[in-house]
Parts: sequence; C-alpha cells; structure tokens
Amino acid sequence: MTDWAGGGQPRQPRIGESSTVDAARLRRVNRGLAQDLSGKLTDLYVDSHEASSRPDAYCRPSRRQFLNRLTADIRRPGFAMVIAETGGLVGCAFGFPMLSDTFEWIGFDSGRPRGVEQLAAAGGIFAITDILILPHPQDARVALRLQERLLVDQRASIGATLVDRADHPTLNTLRSWGWLDVGAFWKPTGATRLRVLILPSANQYR
Repeated sequence: MTDWAGGGQPRQPRIGESSTVDAARLRRVNRGLAQDLSGKLTDLYVDSHEASSRPDAYCRPSRRQFLNRLTADIRRPGFAMVIAETGGLVGCAFGFPMLSDTFEWIGFDSGRPRGVEQLAAAGGIFAITDILILPHPQDARVALRLQERLLVDQRASIGATLVDRADHPTLNTLRSWGWLDVGAFWKPTGATRLRVLILPSANQYR
C-alpha cells in the first residue's frame, strides 16, 4: 500500500512457512519493541510486496523508505502496533490517533463522515499507516484480525488511511477487507492524487 497503508498480494507459501497463518497469535507491541523489531518489520515489508502484481511504480519496495517511515511513526504521539506471529513474524498493523486539529489533513475536509469532528476530538479516528502480511493464500484472515484488534485496542470508532489512486491492487485489497472509499485527496506538497479510505470498527457497536 502507498502513502499510509502497505500490503502484498497472496502467493503460495515457501518451504517452511506455516500453513496455518489464519491461526496466528496477535500481540501488542510498544515503541521500544517496535524499534527492536525494525529489521524484521522491514523484511516483512519487502516480503509482503515481492510477489505482488503491482505496476512498476509499486513493485520495487524500498527498505530505506519504509524504515524511515516506520521510525517517524514510532515517534508520533499515541503510536500503536499489533503483530501476528506463528513461529515467527507473519504480519503487523500500526499507526497513530488522529487529533481534532489534523483530521482535515487526511482528506475529511470535503465530504467528511457525519460526526467526524467529535470523533477526532475524542480520539475516535485512528490512522493505520501500514498493514503488512506475509503473502499466503489465507493472508486476508490475518489482515482482518490485525486491523480490528488495532482499532479495538485503541478504542477507535474509525480507521483511516490514504492510498495512491493509481495503486489499484492495494485499493482492491483494502476494499475486500471492509474498507470504504470516501473520496479523493490531494497532497498539499505535490500532485499525487490519493484516495481516502475508512474502516468502521466493532467499537461502534459496543
């Protein structure tokens, strides 16, 4: 995924990979452990992209760019991460809460969902910057569990992310995981046109 969220396309598992990825254990990770795991998370990022059928702009993942972005996110207030493990790391999801004075930056300045200002003020919107899954025929199950666990743990009502509108594989994957496309957004510092996607959390129904 591009800009905020990241993921890969399913492939056949390698020799030694778990055939029960959907049974992965989930656990929360604090800042210190996320920093310690940065090397493994970067490997996961590369593995989650290497077998994808993305356009050329998205098929060559940069370890350095991901590591820089991960390091910046770890420093953000409210940073949170959930990882999925079997015998090793098979997935992760992470991000940070959106504050009431920053919700416009994620594209809600036009066509914003009803009550978004109140949700942002209450910490109800959580920006998910990446969902990384080790490619596997059953990887969608892990992704669904990771994104929901992250939002539930953060008591967020809505997850939000940005995706380059040209990155159709990621857009299609997110939509299949329950994300809703709510409109377009232009980066203030460039000409990149992004799609804004939101994910209602189970917290809304509790």
